[in-house]
Amino acid sequence: MSKNTAKLRFGLPKGSLQEATVEKMAKAGWNISVSSRSYVPYVDDEELEIRLIRAQEISRYVEHGYLDCGITGFDWIKENGSEVHEVGEFLFSKATRQPARWVLCVPEDSPVKTVNDLQGKRVATEVVNITKKYFKKHGVKAEVEFSWGATEVKAHELVDAIVELTETGSSLRANKLRIVDTLLVSTPRLIANHTAWNNAEKRRKIETIALLLKGALEAETKVGLKMNIEQKNLASLLKELPALRNPTISSLSLPGWVAVETVIDEHVVRELIPQLKQAGAEGIIEYPLNKVVY
Repeated sequence: MSKNTAKLRFGLPKGSLQEATVEKMAKAGWNISVSSRSYVPYVDDEELEIRLIRAQEISRYVEHGYLDCGITGFDWIKENGSEVHEVGEFLFSKATRQPARWVLCVPEDSPVKTVNDLQGKRVATEVVNITKKYFKKHGVKAEVEFSWGATEVKAHELVDAIVELTETGSSLRANKLRIVDTLLVSTPRLIANHTAWNNAEKRRKIETIALLLKGALEAETKVGLKMNIEQKNLASLLKELPALRNPTISSLSLPGWVAVETVIDEHVVRELIPQLKQAGAEGIIEYPLNKVVY
């Protein structure tokens, strides 16, 4: 972006996604410092202005142009009915690599088996619009009320069912709740205002952020692997170990030997290294990656 172009105003989610988002942005190359006294964090990029805003509100501010772009959940884009350009989808949960789900739940001992059993009943949720559309789609008339929190507790005393966000379902099971149906699967998205997206310089900056952010996330599940092996054993090594697809092979100063370097999924390394050793590889080095850009 040129110095004459206004800075790109970028909204990051305040709250549960905040720490993960700042961490991912750092891996992508942008160091962001958040102060408890300000909602305008410092970022080491003169072309960016960061704003910390609740994920629930980001899509509205992007749609109306207060923000040029932002990261928020797909669920909040749908809940707000925001008209925005979706630049990319990102899975931030390193622990589970599972998207979040909004699910319809009832107590374990509830007679409710399907959505049809909730005709005339009361349902509490934070995503009122999504839930209302769901019931309308199924032709069920239910009273949907907004929940300010502690939704899981309400299912046992105050309402007949809830629509709640879950990743693994462990919290629901701990609260003795049973999932009846899934309303929406949600992942974090990088979104842009249509006007900003049609601005060549702002679009270039947004695409750069998306590219490097995706590269940082790709790198989290992969590692680099280096090794030396005799040239005569190379063909059989590559044939037997398909994980080493498209490796870089270079000659060593020692005649008859080559260096092999590749990027592989981290979860296969523990089985792979003993096989590499057995196949004749020496000097095997595993190293972490910061970004993997295809």
